[in-house]
Amino acid sequence: MGESRTWPVMRRGKELAAIQATLQGRPGQCGALLLGDAGVGKTTLARMATHALRTAAVWVAGTESAREVPLGVFAHLLASPMPADPVAMLADAFRTVRREKVALIGVDDVHLVDHLSATLLHQLAVEGAVRIVATARTGEPIPETITALWKDGYLARLDVAPFSKAEAVALVETALGGRLERLSADLMWEASSGNALFVRHLVEGALEAGTLRQVNGVWQLRGEAAVASKLAPLLSSRLDRLPDDEQRALQLLAVSEPLTLEVMSELVDSETLERAERRGLIRVVDVTGTADIHFTHSVIGEVIRQGLGQVASRRLRTELLGTMDRHPSHSPVQRLRRAELALQADAAVETEFLCRAAEDAIALMNITLAERLAQAAVDQNDGLVASELLSRALRWQGRAPESEAILEAFDPDTLSEFELARWGMARIANLQWAIGDAEAAAEILKMLQQRITHPRLRLSVDGLAAALAVLDNRLDDAATLADQVLADPTATPMAVGWAVFGGGMAAAMRGCAADAARFAARGREVYDEIDGLLRFLLALGEVRALTLAGDFAAAQARSGDVVRITSPSQYRVRAMANVLAGTVELGRGQLRVAMARLEETLAALSGEAAASWNVPARLLLAQCYCGLGYDEAAAPLVTELRELAGRAATMFEPAVRIAEAWLAAAMGHVSGAVRMALHAADLAGESGQRAIELMALHAAARFGDKSCLPRIVEVAAEIGGPLAAVDAAHATGLMNDDAAAVFSASQEFERIGALLSAADAAAQAAALFDAAGQRRHSLEAAAAADRLGKECGGLQTPALMATSQPLPLSRREREIAQLVVRGLSNRDIAQRLVVSTRTVEGHLYRMYLKLNVTSREELREIIRRALEDDGPG
Repeated sequence: MGESRTWPVMRRGKELAAIQATLQGRPGQCGALLLGDAGVGKTTLARMATHALRTAAVWVAGTESAREVPLGVFAHLLASPMPADPVAMLADAFRTVRREKVALIGVDDVHLVDHLSATLLHQLAVEGAVRIVATARTGEPIPETITALWKDGYLARLDVAPFSKAEAVALVETALGGRLERLSADLMWEASSGNALFVRHLVEGALEAGTLRQVNGVWQLRGEAAVASKLAPLLSSRLDRLPDDEQRALQLLAVSEPLTLEVMSELVDSETLERAERRGLIRVVDVTGTADIHFTHSVIGEVIRQGLGQVASRRLRTELLGTMDRHPSHSPVQRLRRAELALQADAAVETEFLCRAAEDAIALMNITLAERLAQAAVDQNDGLVASELLSRALRWQGRAPESEAILEAFDPDTLSEFELARWGMARIANLQWAIGDAEAAAEILKMLQQRITHPRLRLSVDGLAAALAVLDNRLDDAATLADQVLADPTATPMAVGWAVFGGGMAAAMRGCAADAARFAARGREVYDEIDGLLRFLLALGEVRALTLAGDFAAAQARSGDVVRITSPSQYRVRAMANVLAGTVELGRGQLRVAMARLEETLAALSGEAAASWNVPARLLLAQCYCGLGYDEAAAPLVTELRELAGRAATMFEPAVRIAEAWLAAAMGHVSGAVRMALHAADLAGESGQRAIELMALHAAARFGDKSCLPRIVEVAAEIGGPLAAVDAAHATGLMNDDAAAVFSASQEFERIGALLSAADAAAQAAALFDAAGQRRHSLEAAAAADRLGKECGGLQTPALMATSQPLPLSRREREIAQLVVRGLSNRDIAQRLVVSTRTVEGHLYRMYLKLNVTSREELREIIRRALEDDGPG
């Protein structure tokens, strides 16, 4: 390719100073994100900035071929054997960074890093553990966690622009050591648009082609071939002229970047690699003793892959696999990288290896890769193990009918006991959680209980039985089965996982915080040995328990464990993580944040309306809508919830009844809301759901019911915990018409983070202060209620509306007035409130007198104005 030429580095003083400032300890900032087109000079600028510092930088790079591999760019930081659980992997890598005292990390092409690597960078930045300088290509999607860093100010965003024409010409003239002809300068500028990499490869390609030569001390460009308008043709032309051995080395790297120096050295001689490195085409990254080979720029790999046909690509991958076989894979990441390469090669791969890699992919939540691996295993051997893995991968992608069809093809009478257990448990998971057919799932469970006798297999069946028992609202059975499984030291991780969900969720709904914590702790012991669906269910039980107890900080931290390891492309995992986050956000009164999150979730799961994991999402969203007064949006959700809870998960029935109560309140039917809330409390109490019973009773109290107050105090005493204690204090204050006590309860609700209850308690305190003639205190409490309602996104509840509307109406009169606004006739109102039409007419007559109106239309108008004044803040 001719003489190797050392290219000058154009100093960009302003940009360099800006980057260095972000790396020198500016408060609240830990580095910079450089954005620009491919080849614009981002990496050069970033490296110049780090070289000027005393701290040595550890450089990593995202690559197209490795972006599917979890923690791929940081794999060298992980212990061996590597944990399969993403959370454990993150923790392991984070500890290593701290232990190795890494202070400065550079990341080339951060838009190509896998999601877990991006998450690790986010953690390191937020905790102030390291300084970071990263580059990304403009127009490419960047992991959300990286985007969040510059939006939140941790990384300063710097857009790296191409060189100006004068800068580009100066670069070329410096490299050539002579003056460039003006016409040639114009041609090069038009071809390169100031892109540094374009300029370099254009010049070097033209030199090698002989179209750029010096005449009388002036460099001239002649010939159209060297004047390409795009980088790919420029690079392709240059790469085509490389010696065969260098082309082969680059082609091997292109089909599986990065490659270890150990593997590459068996396929390419060291002299060839040294020449490619001197030409600036590849670089060797050696961190903690592991040397990996990367392209100096990702575009090089892209150009080579575009030029390779399918036959050549498969041949190269096959050649690589043969060499990799002499270096066994010991970690999930290594197995996945090798297995993915095998999918597109001509080498035979053992079915067992494909199945193991598919298990790894499912555990690491890379479901699309899991499907490809499992399908390849089925194509080789359509036995139960491979088929069950494929079924599981399809279930995770919302393709439940396809998943079920695979499993249905097996005759259970022909299966061994081990196969029967695996087949039956997979079908139960599919029927119960994806299809929503609890009856069919129960039939399969019954068959397994009759036929499975092997002790360890039976423990897995019993664990799953505990999970199904809690969904069927048999809390005692769930707890008993769970304890039996967990008491046996031979129980498998899956058996433990199912038992923890059954027992933990039962404890959460019973309000037994200590038992819920005990189950959660046991679940964390097996968390990295179970699949993603079961991990979600364990997290759901734990988050539910913490939220019901009022420990919102712990609940948010736990939900964050799952949210952080999700990827936008894996929409089901993201949807499940959103359910966890939404549970906490609703508990904290962050209604609009939760609403947006849950709307996105239901949109993602729109093809899975029957799935059990849809119930929590719909329930949470319905409650958000009701709290914000969007009853028209909530009504169809509540209707669907009635059907779903009755068919797929009866444990949700009391919670659905509470949602119905809030819907009635949002529609202005407060007395009906009280009745529904009390009915929900009775349903919950009958099945032992004491925490849900307390939630329903407290809703009735917030609607203005006084009959439930002694029962609140009683149930709260049995449950214990921070939220129950404040519920009891609130109820006691209401029983005694003690405005100060109710306002104190509001402040305590706010302190622990239960803003919805805090807002209503403040509104009720304002009314009690007003009734006692304590005008100043009433105004203070009303102001707090208004502030809290706004913090909740514009909360609209009966208590808040009664406080904010300066109308001299009784509770019943306000209820009738709101129904009038909705257009109901006197007869309709009477039927809804279960009173006589004459009673409604009497209330209307008194309202006309109080408000000085003479017609129904005037009443509607004055109530409408009051409602508008109390609209969302």
